[in-house]
Amino acid sequence: MNQQAFDYIIVGAGSAGCVLADRLSVDPSNSVCLIEAGPEDRSALISTPMGLARLIGSPKYNWCYETEPQPQLGGRRLYWPRGKTLGGSSSINAMVYIRGHALDYDDWTEYGGSAWNGENMLRLFKEHEHNERGPSRYHGCGGPLNVADVRDPNPLNRLFIEAGKQRGLPHNPDFNGAEQEGVGFYQVTQKDGRRWSAARAFLDRARSRPNLTILTGARVTRIVVERQRATGVLLHRGGQVENLRARREVILSAGAVNSPHLLLLSGIGPRDELNRHGIPVLHELPGVGRNLQDHLDMTVMIRDRSRTAIGLALSFVPRAIIGLLRYLFARRGFLASNVAESGGFARLRKESERPEIQFHFLPTLLRDHGRKLVVGYGCTLHVCQLRPKSRGHIGLKSADPLADPLIQPNYLSHPDDVQELIQAVKLARSIFAAPAFGDVNGGEIEPGPHVQTDAQILEDIRKRAETIYHPVGTCRMGRDRMAVVDERLRVHGIEGLRVADASIMPTLIGGNTNAPCMVIGEMAARMILADRITDRTTSPATEIVAAVA
Repeated sequence: MNQQAFDYIIVGAGSAGCVLADRLSVDPSNSVCLIEAGPEDRSALISTPMGLARLIGSPKYNWCYETEPQPQLGGRRLYWPRGKTLGGSSSINAMVYIRGHALDYDDWTEYGGSAWNGENMLRLFKEHEHNERGPSRYHGCGGPLNVADVRDPNPLNRLFIEAGKQRGLPHNPDFNGAEQEGVGFYQVTQKDGRRWSAARAFLDRARSRPNLTILTGARVTRIVVERQRATGVLLHRGGQVENLRARREVILSAGAVNSPHLLLLSGIGPRDELNRHGIPVLHELPGVGRNLQDHLDMTVMIRDRSRTAIGLALSFVPRAIIGLLRYLFARRGFLASNVAESGGFARLRKESERPEIQFHFLPTLLRDHGRKLVVGYGCTLHVCQLRPKSRGHIGLKSADPLADPLIQPNYLSHPDDVQELIQAVKLARSIFAAPAFGDVNGGEIEPGPHVQTDAQILEDIRKRAETIYHPVGTCRMGRDRMAVVDERLRVHGIEGLRVADASIMPTLIGGNTNAPCMVIGEMAARMILADRITDRTTSPATEIVAAVA
């Protein structure tokens, strides 16, 4: 068995893992190993924004998970794509740059203290950001993460924005600004018409450092724990089993599904779950895999009489050829689109302190994550509930480390979630029925005109609702019995082991989770470096270490 030693081993090269690899390797005295189960991210499908349409179902770059049958969704197994390449899900997602509501992070202070409050998180978001609009109270310039406006938005987006205004929603040019509510264009993590993933933003500038080792095609199967301290990992790579030693820390950044799964495989988690699969209990931690939360999403679809949409039709072929040429020579046109070019946030109740739902507008017809082709021209409006009360869990299907994890989201298990999603669908339908779409709307495809009552809408939700790809919370932060990590992201009861990814979120943020995961990686890196610097008075790393409460 091959064996190597590093100061820090990072498991998972996703949104948080890429940030950690960059930050920890700034100091040349730190040896860092970043491990990714998937391949390199050099495919043109990844760099071309519209390539996401193929990546959503690609087992090469995607874990292609499925949930357990959902009792409240007609017993359906839902498809859960998750990134499996350098950059993780930031290499296959729709590139929407959203931070969430400031109050979401203020809520986290109950679990993690003042370091996680909205104001401090805003500072870190700004430090990461290079916003092409320029610096402001809410935006930064000069950071590694490029944030841009959509280059050539489809004209139907403006109809959506106008229709939202006609239904009482304000126009909002910046969902990451002073207010979140309203409709408008999203900003995207792109640069010059190309995807700007966490790998592009953070890993590319660190690749040449001799103290950073990046392993791809390497599947970590167990964390090695000796005397209640994480000392390394076992991994499968190229048909060989390797044992990597960690002199200082192992950091899990494998995501809300794979991080708890790896803890369980390593004997860290609920005793009953481990005993059921014959895994020796190294450390009983009942919260591992629990507290799973996700944004459940519904769609409303209409026909587009104007044929302005991106369509699956012979008449679209000339536009497709022109679009290909525009992208090849100018990085513009529909291939530079993230598809979800506009959207918004809305309150369902006037007294609500923050929006309960989010929209993603697509100038095309989309069914089953785009895996089922829909012929013709049309528009799809996604609407999701932002703060569900339903809770699920990640578990084991078997003790085989190469088996898929058990995913049980328990969607709509809380009755309040049912009512909010019904109201969300009604609002989405009213937007398509607004005068702005009068000349375009060729009739509703889904739910369809036969679906009118709350009971019928709920039945449709049970038949068609899907994830919009934001699972969190399965290794949540806190100090209570069900917490997995403390406020500094250290796993309770195991030295030298941290978790830094969406799994540490105590509660879902109001929006897309990609950018917040990068900031979680930043927080973890600063905490790790701050902990180490206590016995070192000078280091190149001091330049990026800020005071963390």
